[in-house]
Amino acid sequence: MTDEADLTALHAISCLASGTDDPGAATREILELISRVFGSDSSLIAFQNPETQKLEIEAGLGLPADAERSLPPGQGIPGWVAWHARPLLVPDSLADPRSRPIRGETRCEMAAPLLLSDGRGLGVVALGRDLRGSYGAGDLARLVRLSDEAARVLGRLWDLRHLRGKARQLEALIATGQALVGKLEQRGLFDTLTRDASAMMQARACAFFLHDPRSACLRLASYTGEAETLSPEGDLPLRSCLFASVVHARRPVSFADIRSPEFLDLLDLPRDPAIRSVLAAPMLFEGEVLGVLAVFTDRPRLFDDDEKRVCSALAGMGAVALQNSRLYARVFASEESLRKNERLTTLGLLAAEIAHEIRNPLTVLKLLHGGLGLDFAEGDPRRTDMRVIGEKLDQLEAIVTRVLNFARAPTSLHSRYQAAEIVGDTLVLIRLKLAQSKIRVSFEPPARSIVVEGHKGQLQQVLLNLLINSMQAMPEGGDITLRLGSEVRGSAQYAVIDVADTGSGIPDAVRERIFDSFLTGRPDGTGLGLAIAKRILQGHNGDISLVSSSPAGTTLQITLPLARA
Repeated sequence: MTDEADLTALHAISCLASGTDDPGAATREILELISRVFGSDSSLIAFQNPETQKLEIEAGLGLPADAERSLPPGQGIPGWVAWHARPLLVPDSLADPRSRPIRGETRCEMAAPLLLSDGRGLGVVALGRDLRGSYGAGDLARLVRLSDEAARVLGRLWDLRHLRGKARQLEALIATGQALVGKLEQRGLFDTLTRDASAMMQARACAFFLHDPRSACLRLASYTGEAETLSPEGDLPLRSCLFASVVHARRPVSFADIRSPEFLDLLDLPRDPAIRSVLAAPMLFEGEVLGVLAVFTDRPRLFDDDEKRVCSALAGMGAVALQNSRLYARVFASEESLRKNERLTTLGLLAAEIAHEIRNPLTVLKLLHGGLGLDFAEGDPRRTDMRVIGEKLDQLEAIVTRVLNFARAPTSLHSRYQAAEIVGDTLVLIRLKLAQSKIRVSFEPPARSIVVEGHKGQLQQVLLNLLINSMQAMPEGGDITLRLGSEVRGSAQYAVIDVADTGSGIPDAVRERIFDSFLTGRPDGTGLGLAIAKRILQGHNGDISLVSSSPAGTTLQITLPLARA
């Protein structure tokens, strides 16, 4: 009957491996099965806490309501069994000095270790009866068999829970990485990092410090916790910071108890009395420590290698996101500078166009004024008026000449350039803008060298205008193709650059006038982009023309004379 009961219990315990995914529920059911098999008056299953080394009771039957749930290591029969990893039978609890029953009526005890397949101790199963000698050696052997099966099942369930926890952590890491990539403003980036790290590591608080290697200081950038308890603000010298060890070691560092006296004067620790342990990881990018990510727990904790890897992964994601944020800030600053330059160029060329139009009638006025031959007598006020008119005409001519000379690119700024270099540098300037607009750019530099002479900034301005126009013609994204070659026209050789897009094309009504000033098809346009481009190219003895335009796309062609050998 005993063997049949054991087999039934063994089978029931084995079925729990696939019948539940909750180790706590399985533990309670296993204890009930074993207690029924042996008819115990009291029983417990306790697991060993790897941080405190204490036995913590997970399930108990017949124990006093006020019984301690934590057993000191090595004490009592369960503690002795866990410490020595050997089963033990105590026929008379009162006669054995190792016995410290939780229940005062207990007189006979036996316990068996829960050992995993690799020999590590998971915990203890302990049974008690109120009658001395009520368990024998055979009972202990049976308990060992049931305990071994229970350890196998519980170990598998704990591993499954651990793997599921890691899967959730991986999902959270991916979600955090996606969230961080989208953060272009640094404050939002830092707050997202500390908030997600705190949730993922189940921490009481989390802090992120920026590292300044030039001043050897840390500065608090974000803190997530129950209260803002980090002080003081401002630059914290590394010599007064706990996390200087992280900066110098360039690897994760943990401290199990930061409430001891030697930690009291450190500036980078929260003044929260509930905090006990900390794990900190460096934010590394290309060998440089950008900052330190620290998570704080409210109980003493020994962080395992997996937790250190998760914290390092979070810090690494934060480093990449921070560099992205800095890069985008520089790109936006460059774009703003380009827009200002474009406005200044537009203003200058517009002024030159106005001055050019004024100069012709001004010349006529001067000729007519000089040809009048009016010579009034001394003392006649009209004589003074004629002199003043002449002076003001000369002054106006000087102003117009200065404006035209200023707008004209000085010859000293003209140099010889590879045409492919001008195109390539222009694409670098606008590459992020094109990528954000989902536009693919194709440009294959020609095999042979094509050299032009001109003002590089103005030629790049022409290409930028064409690329921006193409981009605005493809709001849903598309393709831009640039082709560079050369051809002979008459007795001269020219560089030819085709800019083709897959946009909606230019309306028929304006195709003949696209290079006219102030002609635009956009509400926010100035109508000067193509007009300025044409004027710049004509100033370089080149030109721009519309090759084709249809709902399938538009192609514009730039021609520039090749530099003389």
